[in-house]
Amino acid sequence: MTLDRREMLKLAASVAVARAVARGEALAAPAAAAAPRFFTPHELALLDAIAEAIIPADAHSPGAHAAGVAAYLDGKLAEKGDAIPEWAEERKAARAHLAALDALSRAMNGGKGFLEAGGEARTAVLKKASAGETSPQSPEEKAFKWVKVQAVEAYYSSKIGIHQEMEYKGNVAILEFVGEEPT
Repeated sequence: MTLDRREMLKLAASVAVARAVARGEALAAPAAAAAPRFFTPHELALLDAIAEAIIPADAHSPGAHAAGVAAYLDGKLAEKGDAIPEWAEERKAARAHLAALDALSRAMNGGKGFLEAGGEARTAVLKKASAGETSPQSPEEKAFKWVKVQAVEAYYSSKIGIHQEMEYKGNVAILEFVGEEPT
């Protein structure tokens, strides 16, 4: 059985959503054009662009931008605050990850940051950053993995991700089980 990229993301997200629901966490809500709560406007726009490049809109469903992935992550990090050392480190790392990807874009694209780079240049940046995704070593590889994991979890816990992408219909009574009976 061969799985495409979206199918792999769906499988990974199913686990993330199940864990979030089990912990009682709220699901991601679509983004309104709200002011950033944690990130700067530039960081929020950068996160939005990277997340959309990872989970783009297609014929089946809207992408990360429409699902409000960046706004959800911004709110999640804003709510954590710096009172607990682990949360403070997570917030600091989030900013560092975005800065690392933007710096990689500047290095690869003659000084143009990710937002200023065109579509093919953005793809090249993310392709290079994702090269070591299974075992990230460089700051850019770690940054890509962080953004991807966060974006996938946020997308597949949004109404768009759950209802449009995964076609979840809610609790439905199964009146007949079609399949083999256990022995």
